[in-house]
Amino acid sequence: MTNQRIRATVNCDMGEGYSLYTMGDDEALMKNIHLANVACGFHASDFSIMDHTVQLAKLNNVLVGAHPSLPDKQGFGRREMSMEPDELASCFIYQVGALTGFLLAHGMTLNHASGIEESIKPHGAVYGMTARDAALARAAVGVAKTFSVPFMGLAGTCHQDAARELGVPFIAEWFADLEYSGEGKLIITKKHDPVPLSAVRDRVNNLLERRRITTISGFLPLAEGVNEVSICCHSDTPGAAEIAETVKALVDTNNKMARADSSTGEWMCGRDVVSLSVGPGVSLIKYVSPNRYKQLLMLENPPDACTR
Repeated sequence: MTNQRIRATVNCDMGEGYSLYTMGDDEALMKNIHLANVACGFHASDFSIMDHTVQLAKLNNVLVGAHPSLPDKQGFGRREMSMEPDELASCFIYQVGALTGFLLAHGMTLNHASGIEESIKPHGAVYGMTARDAALARAAVGVAKTFSVPFMGLAGTCHQDAARELGVPFIAEWFADLEYSGEGKLIITKKHDPVPLSAVRDRVNNLLERRRITTISGFLPLAEGVNEVSICCHSDTPGAAEIAETVKALVDTNNKMARADSSTGEWMCGRDVVSLSVGPGVSLIKYVSPNRYKQLLMLENPPDACTR
């Protein structure tokens, strides 16, 4: 097994309030993440909150991803329900289409000149369902293909298999604030318990430095071939802003050390300069924005609009 460090970004599930009710401190979280997975109305959010969350992401130079769910606001999308693959695909298209409208309204298109502006990551119960069921996974990943964006999910599961089968870029995800079973399965709970920052640090360091996943019974090796991850911090976990800040600091330090062992190049994408660190089969894209760097994991090639 290689000792090469894992490159990482930080993502967060956001915009999960409803009407006058709020869930999480999105404004504080936006300052310490690279990608916001925005709720699309079926487990949380509404048209006003979705619009506000997209504007907040744009203000903070944060990439936006769609976070579609099963239609279950009462259970916050964390209860399973029976759904056929074609029905799930329609459910996701409906939600991603809504978010896409707000992205277009605020000048954040699906295929930005400097890289991919959106990804799709299922929420809650359907995240686990699509990780286990190949037909459901193909339905969900197929929606990502329809919108020409990557799919974010669990490495070594039906998520990754479906993405490979359908030719969709895959972003491997790992969770800083959730537990994994001894078999490596993500433990999805309806309500998230507090997580000590010391535990978060240990989990992240074990992943990035030692390529191993912390479980409730010890450790498991990371799936073979995974050299980059996006680390999720949930907005409804108690102390989420502090968790995201802690993870972001660890990721920034880790990525600097990882780049020291990588070859580098530079691309021009529109008016932005993109720096590329090339690892085995993957690339870490960074481009200059007015306020700070944005980081986005890409597979194999730079964005189409870029020239070296």
